[in-house]
Amino acid sequence: MPRFFVPELPLHIIQRGNDRQLIFGGRDDVRFYRFCLARAARDHGVAIHAYVFMSNHVHLLATPSVATSVPKLMQSIGRIYVKYFNSAYCRTGTLWEGRYKAAIVDDERYLLTCMRYIELNPVRAHIVSTPRKFPWSSFSSNAHGVADDLVQPHIASSVRRRRPAKLRIASYSDRRYPWTISPAFAMQRNMRGLWAARNFGAGIAVLSRRAERLPMGRPRKEERESGKSRV
Repeated sequence: MPRFFVPELPLHIIQRGNDRQLIFGGRDDVRFYRFCLARAARDHGVAIHAYVFMSNHVHLLATPSVATSVPKLMQSIGRIYVKYFNSAYCRTGTLWEGRYKAAIVDDERYLLTCMRYIELNPVRAHIVSTPRKFPWSSFSSNAHGVADDLVQPHIASSVRRRRPAKLRIASYSDRRYPWTISPAFAMQRNMRGLWAARNFGAGIAVLSRRAERLPMGRPRKEERESGKSRV
C-alpha cells in the first residue's frame, strides 16, 4: 500500500529496528538521533508535535509543510544516523525494518489521543510507571509546558495550552480516561494498513489510493451489479 502525504495535515510515523533489534545502544545514540531529527525537520519543513524514542523503534507526530517533507526527513535521518550507528557498533547493512509507516491524523480529538498514545509507550512497555519518568519523549513539554526545542505545538494543542495549567495537566495526563484502550487499538489497526483517522473524508481528490478501511465482508449485490469497485 503506497503512503500519501498531504501538506499541513499531521502524520503518525513509526519506524522500527530491523527484526525489532535495538536502534539505540545508549544515551549518546539517542542524543545523536535527536540531533539528526531536529536538523532534518528544520531543513525540510516538518513540525514535530510529539515523539518517543524507544530502544527499538520511534514514534513521531509531525506535520509536513509540503508533500515531500516527510520522505526527505526520513531519508536524511537514514543516511546520517544509520552510518553513525553502523560505525559505532562495527556493523553493516540496514538498521530499519522495511519502510517506515505513516498515517494521516485529521481529527482534533484523535490528534490529542495520538499524542498521548505516543508518549505512553514507555508505560505500556513497563519501562516506567508514569510517562514523565521517561526522558526521551515529548510528554513533559505537552503535559507540563517544559521547554523542548524539538516540539512545535499543533494548533489544537495550542488552544489547549491556554487553559489553566492544573486543568490542562489533569486532562492530558490522567490515565483514568477511557482513551487509553479503544483509540490505542484503532491507531494500531490504522498504522498496520496506513489508514487515515476515522471520518478523514473522501474530499481529498489528490490521493491516489483509499484513505480509509473498507467495511468487512463482500460488497452488497447492488454494488457488484453497478460495477463499483472496492479496491
